[in-house]
Order: sequence, then structure tokens, then C-alpha cells
Amino acid sequence: MAEKLKIIPLGGLNEIGKNITVLEYGRDMIVVDCGVGFPDEDMLGVDLVIPDFSYLVQNAKKLRGMFITHGHEDHIGSIPYCMQQVSCPIHGTAMTNGLIKLKLEEHRIADKVKLITHKPGDVVRAGCFTVEFIHVNHSIADAVAFAIHTPVGTVAMTGDFKIDPTAKDGMTDLARFGELGNQGILTLLCDSTNVERGGYTPSESIVAESLDRQFKNCDQRIIVTTFASNMHRIAAVLATAERYGRKVAVTGRSMENMLKVAQELGYLKVKPGTIVDLAATKSLPRNKIVIVSTGSQGENMSALYRMAFSTHKQVDIVAGDRIIISASAIPGNEKAVSKIINELYRKGADVVYEKSEGLHVSGHACQEELKIVHALCKPKFFIPVHGEQRHLQIHGKLATQLGIPQKNVRVADIGNVIELTGKTCKIGASVPAGKVFVDGTGVGDVGAVVLRDRKHLAQDGMIVVCVSISTYDGTVITGPDIITRGFIYVKESEELMEELRQVALEAIDRCGRKRIRDWTAIKTAIKNDLSGYLFKTTKRNPMILPVIMEI
Repeated sequence: MAEKLKIIPLGGLNEIGKNITVLEYGRDMIVVDCGVGFPDEDMLGVDLVIPDFSYLVQNAKKLRGMFITHGHEDHIGSIPYCMQQVSCPIHGTAMTNGLIKLKLEEHRIADKVKLITHKPGDVVRAGCFTVEFIHVNHSIADAVAFAIHTPVGTVAMTGDFKIDPTAKDGMTDLARFGELGNQGILTLLCDSTNVERGGYTPSESIVAESLDRQFKNCDQRIIVTTFASNMHRIAAVLATAERYGRKVAVTGRSMENMLKVAQELGYLKVKPGTIVDLAATKSLPRNKIVIVSTGSQGENMSALYRMAFSTHKQVDIVAGDRIIISASAIPGNEKAVSKIINELYRKGADVVYEKSEGLHVSGHACQEELKIVHALCKPKFFIPVHGEQRHLQIHGKLATQLGIPQKNVRVADIGNVIELTGKTCKIGASVPAGKVFVDGTGVGDVGAVVLRDRKHLAQDGMIVVCVSISTYDGTVITGPDIITRGFIYVKESEELMEELRQVALEAIDRCGRKRIRDWTAIKTAIKNDLSGYLFKTTKRNPMILPVIMEI
């Protein structure tokens, strides 16, 4: 039987972020992107969500390379965790590799990973695969799409993209997409993030014009927050500051790192003296200062959050400061962003954040841009990627409207093995895939059971019942003592606490009368009796932990 090309998404489908896709043919395998996801509200204490790398580990000998479309966290954030389990060269553009190198250095494995830098137009051989880098526009410099030439046909992967005719680094290479379409594309994997939006994504130049309006008539200090990775936006802020004779200081580790990489690689050209140390701004007139900060998503440890809540060591918000939030809140972050905005208003700041001000544009293609890429590529099969279920389904319908037969559209889920020949495309078996939680330095040691317990503790609190029982005759020597956390304020609930002691004692006595000396059975009895009593009297269901000490 002839070999089939296998496309296996290990992330990025039915979710936002955590993008990673495996392509496998025979004894060769490559990976495209390796990103993180961010925890939902119910993932208490979880810092990051990374893909399950089990399938890569099982097939490590087949791995010929990892190819990265661009340097956003949802495409590079899991690389250090993956490289601790498997080994292969990583291929990316200069900006992308600069950011990956920073991550590898943080994890102290930079010397163990081979980074190979390419530019758009380069072609790389990896086993039976030939990977071509294609320039695209996005909200970070050096973003690329891939045309992956395989034994059964060409696979086009757009990565995150939009079409911006006025982009500083040139428009998305539509001509190359058209050439590939004329040569024949077997399947297209296309970004679905903005598929719900009609029309075209506005150009980044609109933001530059809006920034100019905000700077023009302002005689106060200006603080701008945006995504650290959006170097085009930061370049626009610097250019506008230079135009109005303002000095620029940067605060926030990710912003400082990004600026350092961009300047070293020549992506950011700044006049000498424009960027100053944050401490130096204290000696400058307020109308000559711009501070570029992290915190556009309301992160608790970000520079803007610390400014807003007066915990920043060097910057205090004062009445009249103009705060420009040049970003839109990622779904799920709206409350955190609103919290910061309200606190900034409380301090008398002038906060500019409305979308109507033109201070942010998306980095993802809207419907008309998606139609252009579909029309140029003319793929035989289509697989929507990068989105939740509604995005994938809507993109699938859009593809059928553009002439792709419904039977040739495959809406998949993570772990699905999509098998392709030159004539067929079907979803076969599945491989291990899912979410692995990173909590502090722990990777994968927090699972569904731990999260369930954390949620239980957060909602209802905890009660610990401590009792000392004689090993000789099973009588209670001391206790039971009741300790609560997150359940009630003990000093105001002494009557309830005494009732709980009596319920626990009765449970122990009952076990004693039945001559039960099994400590597990006694713990279960205490837990069940207390749980039933508490729900009956308080309508609450705290976690109950009986602790029995043998004396």
C-alpha cells in the first residue's frame, strides 16, 4: 500500500493558541510551530498550557526539523518544553529566532538547540519534505507562511497573516501564492481567527495616524501600552515621539527584551538619544516624556498594572497623564483590562482606549482577505486551523462558497490524523493530544483531579477534622478539633463549630460501637456525616479532610 501523508494537529484547533502541527510521511516528520495557550478562569493556579508532546517523543527518531511561522507566544512559547524531550534543528526567520533564543536562554538550554535562520524565498530540505518560506504580513516582523512540498503534493500553511498593502516590510507575497496555486496545491491550512469579520483588516498605518493625533495636542506625559511583540506598533510610537521631541523610556521585561532583539537585528532604527533610561525621565519635563509599557491585557505583574495600583518602583500615575492602550483585550481578559482602566481613571489619568480611536488593528485576515488567498491557492482540499469550533465551521462554509466541494473540507480536532493521498483526504485514527499544565516549575503534575480540588477549595473552602484515638481500645483521647479555611469566620460561628464537633464525635462513636478499627472507614464516616450536616444547615459543600492520629 502506498504511503500516505499524515497531517496531525496537536494544538490550535477548537482553541485559541497552542498552535502546533505535525506532518509525517513514511520515516520522516516535521513540526510547524510550537506554541502555548493561556489558562481559562477555571484553571486555578495554572501559569501556561502547553501541548501534549507524547506523539513527538514516541517518534523522535523520525523528527527532521521544526519550522516556525513567527515569534508570538502562541507559536513559540512551548519550544523550551518540547526541546527538553526531543531534539531537532529549529528553522525560523531572524526576528523569530531572536525571540526563540531568549526563551531557550531563560530555560538554560540554548547551547543544546540548533537555530537555523532563513529569509522569505528560502527553501529547506528536511527528509522527504521541502519547505519554502513565504513573506506575509502580521502584527510582528518577519512572519512567514510555508509551502511544504511532499511526495503526494504541496501543502500550503498560511500561519497567522493579513494583507496590508502599506506594510513597512512589504505586502504579503500574493504573487507566490498565485504561482503555487497554478502549479497545484493539494491542501490549504489557513488562519481562521478573524473569519467572522467581513471586509478587510485595516492597515497598521491607521494606528500611526491615530498616535500622531494623540501626541499632537498633549502637553502631559504619555504612557503607551501595547503587545510587546508588535514591533511595527512600537516603531510607530518611537517615530511619533521623535517627531514631537519626546524622549522614550521602556518598562516591562518582555518589552525590554523585544526592543533589544529588534535593535540588534536592525528591525528598529532609532535616532541616538531617543531612548533613555526610565530613571532619567524624572529630570525631564512631563511634556517631553513617553513611556512604553507592557500590560495591555491587564496582567497582574505587568508594568501598567503596577503603575495603576501604585506598586511600580519608578513610575507614579498622576492626574493629567495620558494613557494610550494600543491593543484590544483578548477574549477572557476584558475584566482585567477594565480593572486597570478604572484605577487609572481614579487617579485622574486621561485614558484613551476605545477602538473608535483607531489605536489598534488586528494582525489576522478578515473574510475578503481569506477569499483572496483561497482564490489564489485553488486547493483541492481545505483544512481550517487556528480557531474555536465556530471559526473552523464558518471558515469551512466560506471555502465551499468559493468552490471547494463540501466533501473536500475537513474540520478536525487536535489529535486527529488527517491522511492524504494525491486524490483523497480523510480523518483516520487519533494520537495522544491535549493540554499539559505548567504550574510554577512543575510541568504536567497538575491534572484534572488537582484542578477539580482547587475549584472546590475556591468555591466552598475546607474543613480539617483532627482527632486522636487510642490504638488500644479505640476511644477518643483528644479532639475532635475543627480547623476551617475559606469556609466561615470561626469567631462568629462558635455554635456551628461545636455542632460540627458533636457530629464528628457521633460518627466516631458509631464506628466504635460497631467495633470498626479501620481508620479509612472512620474517616469516611466523619466525612459523610459532616458533609450531610453542613449541606443541610448551610447549603455549602466544603472539602472535608479528617486527620486521625493513633496514640
